[in-house]
Amino acid sequence: MSQSSPSKSERYPHLLAPLDLGFVTLPNRVVMGSMHVGLEEAENGFERMAAFYAERARGGVGLMVTGGIAPNDRGRPYPGGAKLTTPDEAARHRVVTDAVHAAGGRIAMQILHFGRYAYHPDLVAPSAVQAPISPYVPHEMSDAEVEETVEDFVRAAALAQEAGYDGVEIMGSEGYLINEFIAEHTNKRDDRWGGPFENRVRFPLEILRRVRERVGREFIVMYRLSMLDLVPGGSSFGEVVELAKAVEAAGADIINTGIGWHEARIPTIATSVPRGAFAWVTKKVMGAVGVPLVTTNRINTPELAEELLAGGYADLVSLARPFLADPDFVAKARAGRADSINTCIGCNQACLDHTFSGKITSCLVNPRACHETELVLAPTRSRKRVAVVGAGPAGLACAVTAAERGHAVTLFDAADEVGGQLNVARRVPGKQEFDETLRYFRNRLREFGVEVRLGAAVTVEGLKDGAYDEVVVATGVTPRVPEIEGVGHRSVVGYLEVLRGEVEVGERVAVLGAGGIGFDVAEFLTDEGEGAALSPEVFFRQWGVDVEYGARGGLRAPERGRARRTVHLLQRKETKVGAGLGKTTGWIHRAELAKRGVEMVAGATYERIDDAGVHVVVGGRRRVLEVDSVVLCTGQEPRRDLYEGLVGGGVSAHLIGGAEVAAELDAKRAIKRGVEVGAGL
Repeated sequence: MSQSSPSKSERYPHLLAPLDLGFVTLPNRVVMGSMHVGLEEAENGFERMAAFYAERARGGVGLMVTGGIAPNDRGRPYPGGAKLTTPDEAARHRVVTDAVHAAGGRIAMQILHFGRYAYHPDLVAPSAVQAPISPYVPHEMSDAEVEETVEDFVRAAALAQEAGYDGVEIMGSEGYLINEFIAEHTNKRDDRWGGPFENRVRFPLEILRRVRERVGREFIVMYRLSMLDLVPGGSSFGEVVELAKAVEAAGADIINTGIGWHEARIPTIATSVPRGAFAWVTKKVMGAVGVPLVTTNRINTPELAEELLAGGYADLVSLARPFLADPDFVAKARAGRADSINTCIGCNQACLDHTFSGKITSCLVNPRACHETELVLAPTRSRKRVAVVGAGPAGLACAVTAAERGHAVTLFDAADEVGGQLNVARRVPGKQEFDETLRYFRNRLREFGVEVRLGAAVTVEGLKDGAYDEVVVATGVTPRVPEIEGVGHRSVVGYLEVLRGEVEVGERVAVLGAGGIGFDVAEFLTDEGEGAALSPEVFFRQWGVDVEYGARGGLRAPERGRARRTVHLLQRKETKVGAGLGKTTGWIHRAELAKRGVEMVAGATYERIDDAGVHVVVGGRRRVLEVDSVVLCTGQEPRRDLYEGLVGGGVSAHLIGGAEVAAELDAKRAIKRGVEVGAGL
């Protein structure tokens, strides 16, 4: 992003243009896409959701869509999952809609039936076809049950209207129940709800017709249409266009784009997916219908959003997780302050990983997301002089949070630039989005007047002279060197030296340690060098996406170039390699390395390292890995010398980041602790 000024809001004329739907005018072309955040089922969850959505309404988003709410018991994601079936349940939503409207915003409720993706034994589907991501075989719905479910959708829409919502979004994509009726892959029926295409789409069209009839014309009805299934037996492009036309005729005001089923083996929203990579799908449908179309997936800057709208890719853009990262995304763009946007990096670590693990959703770069009522950044009543030692993610988060509250903050680091381990992470293919995080923090340091002292060797004596009221130590970690015979061999290097480009690495490599760092190093060492993380063309070729859309589901055979090196990725644990990676992204990393020919070995005992290579025992058998280089990714040790010296000298200090907990390089935990400590000073 380039530096912008308040006079340059005209940089986004398409993004900030109003949209007249006839009965209501949206103030801009930005939709905050649906995210189930876990507050729907939490104690005091509706009050917390009210604060969450109201903050984003104040931030200027044109229309928000809630997380999915089930229309009946069987449609819930799990026992106790959110549903809307009675007036009493609708009344609970009033605190949310009232808060949004008081903040000047508009909000639609998504109606979502999980179908065969549900995690409970009473799940249903058009046919008894088990999903690969669900442990249960679904019950095949009878004709009467299908009819009842249509009416359940209609009732939920009417109750949403009663609850004060401005509209509903009917969730017809991502492989959930409606999508299951549409695709031959999951609909094996031979009655009026299955067989030929016109029968398979009867279910969504009946829902839409009856919803429109029930709620009237002056109520937004969106339909989320799966425009690219990315699964075998998915819809053809012709069917997508035919359904879009029928959805418009059935009464939809807006058609949103859905990309990929949850069981698809192609990444769609992870960091490794190029920005805006799937907007071409929506553009192919533009002109086929008269209602506005929304494009989505990995759109995280106002510049990109404007470019897509100006290029005719869509009428609106949907940004979901970018509003976790920064509730003021639109307001900052409008004010010409795009450089101040806290950009979503697509990591999934605190959002989707939390959602699919039953935790409250949040955001790695903004831990206040969904915790607005708990993590309050109130202006300080007593301005303090604060020293923060260490300008990695924890130190940066603490420094800007404390300064935002009004404290006088000095940030120290021995390096000649801020960022700490983020400067290492950003060198990994697919993690260049950390550049945005660093840009954001640098901007905030300037904005709140933090004094930054780089190349500064901080000592206990220098902090004991009373110049500071509070000292926060964020001195990070040092890589752990394991006790292996021959670990000092000339072939052995550390991961920091590798990622910083400080050492030469041979063509045959053993990576010891298969945590997040080990995977990063393996990806770094086997990258094709084509900018694969940023080029849509390379991404689609490698993962097998047919941009010509000639095949059902948009699939083609993946094509891979030869990996730059032969790599063995080893871990001591007997568990699956990479088991500790993110729930929603671990499979991507494992699949990526497998396609590059990386050997992933669990249960390895390291005997010694010598000129012959790495001697290991796996499954009771001895092996010698004949390698040129051995990269140590075997953990970290906290750097606490300064902290212990301060405490020993009678100085009260706070310990955060890797210096507090040296378990992998966890930016999520580091930033969260930094914000918490900064908020509590």
